[in-house]
Amino acid sequence: MTAPRLENFINGVYVPALDGRTSDLIDPATEEVFGTAALSSAADVDAAYQAAAAAAVEWNRSTPAARQLALTKLADAVERRAAEFADLESRETGKPRDTLEAWDIATAVRDLRFFAGACRVLEGRAGGEYLDGFTSYVRREPIGVVGQIAPWNFPLPMAVWKAGPALAAGNTVVLKPAESTPSTALLFAEIAAEFLPAGVLNVVLGDRATGEAVVDHATPGMVSLTGSVRAGRQVAEAAGRRLHRLHLELGGKAPAIVFPDADLADTAAPLAVAAFYHGGQDCTGATRMLVHESVYDAFVEQFLQAVGHIKTGGPHEKGVFYGALSTADQLATVEGFVARLPGHAKIRTGGKRLPRPGYFFPPTVVTDVRQDDEIVQNEVFGPVVTIQSFATDDEALALANGTAYGLAASVWTNDLNRAHRFTREISAGCVWVNTHLPLVSEMPQGGFNQSGYGKDMSVYSIEEYTRVKHVMTFHGGRTVTLEDLANQG
Repeated sequence: MTAPRLENFINGVYVPALDGRTSDLIDPATEEVFGTAALSSAADVDAAYQAAAAAAVEWNRSTPAARQLALTKLADAVERRAAEFADLESRETGKPRDTLEAWDIATAVRDLRFFAGACRVLEGRAGGEYLDGFTSYVRREPIGVVGQIAPWNFPLPMAVWKAGPALAAGNTVVLKPAESTPSTALLFAEIAAEFLPAGVLNVVLGDRATGEAVVDHATPGMVSLTGSVRAGRQVAEAAGRRLHRLHLELGGKAPAIVFPDADLADTAAPLAVAAFYHGGQDCTGATRMLVHESVYDAFVEQFLQAVGHIKTGGPHEKGVFYGALSTADQLATVEGFVARLPGHAKIRTGGKRLPRPGYFFPPTVVTDVRQDDEIVQNEVFGPVVTIQSFATDDEALALANGTAYGLAASVWTNDLNRAHRFTREISAGCVWVNTHLPLVSEMPQGGFNQSGYGKDMSVYSIEEYTRVKHVMTFHGGRTVTLEDLANQG
């Protein structure tokens, strides 16, 4: 590949940052600079919002059928260029190239096709006469212009989770991808320009300051972020000054609760996959194993055996399950968590950066941790898993709900009554039973507590990007008095 010089995509064309600034793009598997990307200022963000606001005049009025057709064509075009997307994403994220096209890119295409169809079947209440002489009904309308900030762990799928439902609902978009992974968002917008009017989907590149400008602008009616809890708090504070609506998909610390009746071999292997997929850089990944004390030692042994088959390495190495961590900062974060482990915690495997170029960290399993340990309470976002034991169902629930997060969890049992109880009482936006990680376009994804609010995927995600309007029509006849209104109450 030639070294790219990436620019913003505004109003259907590529443009450099107005002040000419750029940032380096670094290959996480080699630590080498391989290109540059525009480093946008508030002026660049303003230009993107002006384009989005101008395009919103017509796009907000477009029919669901027109939006469905455009997004379907876009999904088909992305699928045709899947190999190109996979090449770009592999270089910027360090993910194994062999699996990217079949997993991440295919998922993005699947979800985009769902958004295309779902925009035509949004539910609404039937109109009616709720006040004598008047007919009321509800309109669900696009918000107008939305600002969106996407993360670096799944660049194309997250760009689709952001832009897809917003566009399906009839909004125009200003999207800021992560500073380290901008390429696939730009290619997505470039392809979209073949099917969407200019200015409907704009992409601005940059750092945290650029993201702050996306949030702290008067134009958007809504701001959406996928990121850390810290970033979510900062965005919420900034958006509060503007009274922007917010959609926040933040961190997770997902527990996997293993009961004695679960088949340990059939549990340990899929949990190893759920824990170390993309090197644990997945907010829904299984990070805390909570295992009944009667099978604790046996599970640890089975889990370590499964983890022993997991290999990390470069994007084009054979047999690699996950690649390098995405950035030097993320590697330092993971190393910091391990370095600060308390004396009672035991590292059973892994624990040290691999002695090779690139941000490689092996699968790491830590046992004998306590509930108030930092490694249990805070999101590592890397290939580090903790294992704790519990004695009773009540204790398992207390441990599962005993962090600030609430994004995902799983329960491993053949007891139907227990499964129903735990899916009801675990405070998480998604709870799996005897599996962990699969998601489908038709079901919502989003958390509770410090994991944020709002839903990705499903028709709920499209509803996130709409506003509800009550329309009331007077039929005519005699003048309505205040007494009439009081009697109707």
